[in-house]
Amino acid sequence: MFNLNGTIFMPPLLTLIGIPGLESIQFWIGIPFCAMYIIATFGNSLLLVIIKTERSLQEPMYLFLAMLGATDIALSTCILPKMLGIFWFHLQEIYFEACLLQMWLIHTLQCIESGILLAMALDRFVAICDPLRHATIFTHQLLTQIGVAVTLRAALLVAPSLILIKCRLKFYRTTVVSHTYCEHMAIVKLAIEDVHVNKIYGLFVAFSILGFDIIFITLSYIQIFITVFNLPQKETRLKAFNTCIAHICVFLEFYLLAFFSFFTHRFGFHIPSYVHILLSNLYLLVPPLLNPIVYGVKTKQIRDRVFKILYSKDAS
Repeated sequence: MFNLNGTIFMPPLLTLIGIPGLESIQFWIGIPFCAMYIIATFGNSLLLVIIKTERSLQEPMYLFLAMLGATDIALSTCILPKMLGIFWFHLQEIYFEACLLQMWLIHTLQCIESGILLAMALDRFVAICDPLRHATIFTHQLLTQIGVAVTLRAALLVAPSLILIKCRLKFYRTTVVSHTYCEHMAIVKLAIEDVHVNKIYGLFVAFSILGFDIIFITLSYIQIFITVFNLPQKETRLKAFNTCIAHICVFLEFYLLAFFSFFTHRFGFHIPSYVHILLSNLYLLVPPLLNPIVYGVKTKQIRDRVFKILYSKDAS
């Protein structure tokens, strides 16, 4: 690392300081975050076990849910161990390349989660609007192809962000990152060079993935609602609508937090930095926590299986 006129050339290490302005209480903030991580990991792991072992849940809706659960576990695991290391043990340093890898993993997993939510909306669209063809359209082969396509789309679109940072940005004003994890804009803002290309590409990825997905999810549910409200019997309408409630809750929770965090980070200049960072952390930690709870409460098959596991343990 070379220091020239107050600028740093290609720093080997970065320092994550956590939540600026709240350093004195970061130890205590780490306790609820750790609890959220434990509950999220346990809940999503339980969901994966139930879906794998219960034959009646080997359907597209639940297999997509399993993909979502695995993604949630990976996403929270990318963030929490390092964050708690900062909060509890003052392990603030991270290698520059490791920071870029964490950034790529976090943003890739976010995009994968968005793609899975789109696939789940399309599954509900076909199941309700064209139920006779649902089984022939959503085969296991198609599910595998969707999983691969969603993963490749995310990985390939996020990867140039790393290349642009590594190849374009050589000089940095500081190595101190005012964040709890390696977030794209937090790293880009450290550079003293022109970062417009980096910012524009970051916006392009956000709108081309999240924007594309949210448009098609919304269109799918508009058509679903039209079909449901045109059903002749009230009981049939309620049953069809009930199969979508859990996904609608997860959809709203994910995208409302995503866009609120995104816009406050870029345009909320008068909002304190610790608010930005807390929102970013909640955006990444709340969905993995709530998703298994929402689906466990609203899905009868999953709820019954959980009760069966708990009661069998009590009986033994």
